Amino acid sequence: MSLDPLAIITAFGLIFLAELPDKTMFASLAMGTRMRPLYVWFGTSAAFLAHVAIAVTAGGLLGLLPGWSVKLVSATLFGFGAFMLLRGSGDEGEGEDTAGKTVTGLWPVFTTAFMAVFISEWGDLTQITTANLAATNGTWSTAIGSLAALMSVSALALVAGRFIAKRVPLKTVQRIGGMCMLALAIWSLVEVFTG
Repeated sequence: MSLDPLAIITAFGLIFLAELPDKTMFASLAMGTRMRPLYVWFGTSAAFLAHVAIAVTAGGLLGLLPGWSVKLVSATLFGFGAFMLLRGSGDEGEGEDTAGKTVTGLWPVFTTAFMAVFISEWGDLTQITTANLAATNGTWSTAIGSLAALMSVSALALVAGRFIAKRVPLKTVQRIGGMCMLALAIWSLVEVFTG
């Protein structure tokens, strides 16, 4: 197992930017207002760990294909990710449907947070991006960077979510993430024809 610091940083940066304006951040924020934040973070982190494991496994299988086809799939997936972020989704309030009775205790909160994130993240942009990065940048480096980014966004939402929502326009974060993904799509496409 060899770790590539650049691949870890790349995965962290892309996943962090893609997840920051995502519904999961808002779900974490909403759950944190009704439940003990540390327990919510444990639950969301466990769900993210499961999703990263699934994504890097899929990416590892993708990595078994010939190099040019992996780069073509990567370019397509990054292009799709850029489109999703740059099109300016209006679903910023999604995930705030956790209204209802207050849940208390470690296991009930953990289970609620785990299930909310585990179900909502299937086929999510960050899961697709993680699989894509694992195919091209290495499984362990991608897993570490992606998991750290996802857990960081969840913690950020729980600790300072209201501050961020009032001070930093999430559309700006979406645009930065989208431009990064577009650049990676172009880079991967160039590598198909020059590699």
